[in-house]
Amino acid sequence: MTQDAAAEADDAIGQAIEEHRARRGPLLPLLHAVQERCGHVSDAAVARIAQALNLSRADVHGVVSFYDHFRRTPGGRHSVCVCRAEACQAVGGRALEAEARRQLGTSFGGTSADGAFSLHAVYCLGNCAAGPSVLIDDELHGRVDGARLAGLLAERRARP
Repeated sequence: MTQDAAAEADDAIGQAIEEHRARRGPLLPLLHAVQERCGHVSDAAVARIAQALNLSRADVHGVVSFYDHFRRTPGGRHSVCVCRAEACQAVGGRALEAEARRQLGTSFGGTSADGAFSLHAVYCLGNCAAGPSVLIDDELHGRVDGARLAGLLAERRARP
């Protein structure tokens, strides 16, 4: 990480702390804000949040590591969530999972080698009638097979 990027992340963490520290039960909203601004919750962020909220680093780390949503390392530019719920499994979800892992060259929780995509398993996207489903960034797609996934990923790669 460059010094400029580190300074920007430090500023973003500080702003998030100031916006959330006075809230009742500030830890989860603060962690969400840091991840939204920085793309992940770094060790430095854990330490600053712990100090600001008068918690131990272990307490903050415990919350970060408990929830799958929080990343400890930077993720890809785009997020790919594959539904693993029973309704999607019944209509080809397992084949789609395998195809997503193959196309992105990573397992769930990982990031593609080019840094373009992070792959996540989710347990219901609420699109059960049109499974198998994926959520790419904030766009829901139903009836996705390997070929359609390849097209959706190609579209995203073309975006910044």
